[in-house]
Parts: sequence; structure tokens; C-alpha cells
Amino acid sequence: MSEAEFQPSNLGRRILIYGSSCSGKSTLGQELADHLGVPFVELDAINWLPGWVGLDKTDPDELVLRFNAATSGEGWVAAGSYTRYAQASFWPRLDSLVFLDLPRWLLIVRVIRRSWVRWRTKELLWGTNTESFWKQLAFWRGEDSLIWWIWNNFDKRRMQVSETEGDPRWRHIRIIRVNGTREVDRFRRALGLIR
Repeated sequence: MSEAEFQPSNLGRRILIYGSSCSGKSTLGQELADHLGVPFVELDAINWLPGWVGLDKTDPDELVLRFNAATSGEGWVAAGSYTRYAQASFWPRLDSLVFLDLPRWLLIVRVIRRSWVRWRTKELLWGTNTESFWKQLAFWRGEDSLIWWIWNNFDKRRMQVSETEGDPRWRHIRIIRVNGTREVDRFRRALGLIR
């Protein structure tokens, strides 16, 4: 990746930061939105209602409407996945998709550390929700565990990005793969987010 190639002007003003849980989507998205002077749209904050009720499961049409409203402006940086709903909403207007492709082992370490901190501090997530540390470790509980989720969706995320690159509907989107933490820092440096 050439640092000169990835200046903010080359990314456009409608950007999606995409990747697995704990890849740093929200952190990079907020930094980039602040740098560009555009709104930051956290897709999880739109999806999750009190009590961990997800619009993606209970009211997908409402989720698409809320995505539409949040990305109605000329410039924004969104962070998250929700691919099916995002494609139905803002992907037709998307300039760039930045795929944070970090190693699976690192994502697992990060989710354990992050869940521990959130559980210990009782951090509020998206209004009224709090995270359960022990539930994340319960790999055998399937989708209830973020460790299970990362492990089982890791290859799927990569496949989705590859399919996007070959899909003529999305040829207008500039796709940037950022592999590993060193490359994330190079990317942030190229954008002027860090020195």
C-alpha cells in the first residue's frame, strides 16, 4: 500500500469501515469522520435497541429506513457490517469501503479483553445495554458468543469482500483492504490521522 495513494480526497466523502468484531471499525471510523468533518454513523448503535433487541432480526425494514436517514447527507463515515441491509440502503451511494482484515487470533484476543473491560466497568452500549463477559466465552452457545461469531464469520467476511469486488453493482466503490495492525497504522498515517 502506497501512503501517497490513500489521501482523504481519494476516498470520497461516503465511506464504510468494514470488518469483523473488534477489528477497530468504530475507532477508525470516528477518527476519519472527525478528520473529514463529516458525521460518524455507527451501524451497531442504529441496530441495537434496549435489551439487546436487534432491528436486523425484529424489523429489517425499519433498520434500512434508519440507515437511509443516517446516511442521507453528502458526506459521512459509517462503521459496521449488516451487509444485506447496508446494500439495500447506502451502498449505491458509497464511495469507498475500507476492509480491516486483521488476523483471527488477534480479534479473539481483543474481544476477550474488550468484553472483560466492558463487563467490569458496566459500560453502557448504545443506550441501555451492557455486555456479559462470561457469555462471550461460551463458544458452545453459538451466536450468543462474540468469540463464536468472530471464529465462524471470519472467512465469510473475506469472501463477501471478494464477491463485492467482482459484482458489477458495486464497481463504483473503491475497496481498500488493510491487512494487520501495522498496515492499519500506515493507513491512518497516510490519512493524517496519526503522525
